[in-house]
Amino acid sequence: MKSMSLREIAAVCGGHYYGDESKLNIEVTGVAIDSRKIEAGYLFVPIKGARVDGHDFIPQVMEKGALCTLSEHALENASYPYILVSSSEQALKDLAEHYRKALGIKVVGITGSVGKTSTKEMIASVLSQKYNVLKTAGNFNNEIGLPLTIFNIREEHEVAVLEMGISDFGEMHRLAKMARPDICVITNIGLCHLENLIDRDGILKAKTEMFDYRQPDAKIILNGDDDKLITVKDSGDKSPIYFGLSTELDAFADDIHSLSLKGTSCTLHLGDNSVDVLIPIPGHHMVYNALAGALVGRELGLTNKEIKAGIESLVPVSGRNNMISTDSLLIIDDCYNANPVSMKASIDVLATADSRTVAILGDMFELGENEANMHREVGIHASEKEIDVLVCIGPLANHIAEGASESKKKTAVYHFDTKADFLAYADLIVQKGDSILVKASHGMEFPEIVEKLQQMRF
Repeated sequence: MKSMSLREIAAVCGGHYYGDESKLNIEVTGVAIDSRKIEAGYLFVPIKGARVDGHDFIPQVMEKGALCTLSEHALENASYPYILVSSSEQALKDLAEHYRKALGIKVVGITGSVGKTSTKEMIASVLSQKYNVLKTAGNFNNEIGLPLTIFNIREEHEVAVLEMGISDFGEMHRLAKMARPDICVITNIGLCHLENLIDRDGILKAKTEMFDYRQPDAKIILNGDDDKLITVKDSGDKSPIYFGLSTELDAFADDIHSLSLKGTSCTLHLGDNSVDVLIPIPGHHMVYNALAGALVGRELGLTNKEIKAGIESLVPVSGRNNMISTDSLLIIDDCYNANPVSMKASIDVLATADSRTVAILGDMFELGENEANMHREVGIHASEKEIDVLVCIGPLANHIAEGASESKKKTAVYHFDTKADFLAYADLIVQKGDSILVKASHGMEFPEIVEKLQQMRF
């Protein structure tokens, strides 16, 4: 990482340094909160979790070669340097904000109710045609993950693509204060985290908190087909850039053709330019991701040829619309997370398959008081899309089953209380040649189902 000395770290944290003062001007080589990821010269930031307190691992990480550790309490008779702080978690964020300000690279900040990760992957794929890009890995998009992502920015990186996820008001302020985006992208305003954000107006308010800490000349790129985002008007001297399918927007797509599970072809219109692309991941929503990627690419100076190459070389990540082919099945691994909008979109993708279709769906969390009806609507949607077999797992998913069963379509509907219950009967439900969607909220731990399906033999 770029230079950050112990003296500088102590000052930024508002902490007090204890130890050999000759080390104050030594620079750390990295920052970690996981004792297993400590390397020589690192700064260790001990975080108190629900089950584990990082402070318990301080002696261990120092023996592994950490240069220094933070601590929320005095370390008696410590033979190594440490910085006493009031809150390790706040210190982590303060350090990330300070580190980001010292970086000379462009930062793209991405948020939204649905499609943050797939849009992040698309934008990174496009920008990688011209720049050395660092992107958010896995689920490192919260108040702990984002600063760790920022600390991973190295000298060779030219652009950082940072995903920002929230579940309550004020969180986006804290994330954006660290990220300081040069380009702000919002994918949509859907139904998620309603327990705290109440309704879509609350979600819009929380997501657009990002703008309060954008760079002075930052560009704002929004989904103009979203009825909430289209109402956003920049408080500065420049209007947001809107994308979607309407020809009245700043950027739009047309001539859209589904190629079943092989992807989608379309033409992207970017102001005075247009480019024909083949998006290699299926789903109507991927057209929006391609538009966002193209607009970010254009803002950062990419040519149409580079934008096209970036879109067409996109590779799916595990748990995100990832196509897995076995000798007997085609599995759509989209089980990283779920909400009603993304669940319906994934069902739409499955419905394009030219084989028997099976949707294995689980509970969706954090939907608030209307959760039962939202699950029921997913079941209705699956039936209307004429999915052949619908497997619902979990207590909330029972409402998905009820919704599908109310339809007059011919969808075969099953409900199981647990994954284990389903897996015991999977051989009787799944058939050779099936195309299977696996999707639920992250807490349902559906990767286990994907793994079991991959092992099935007929």
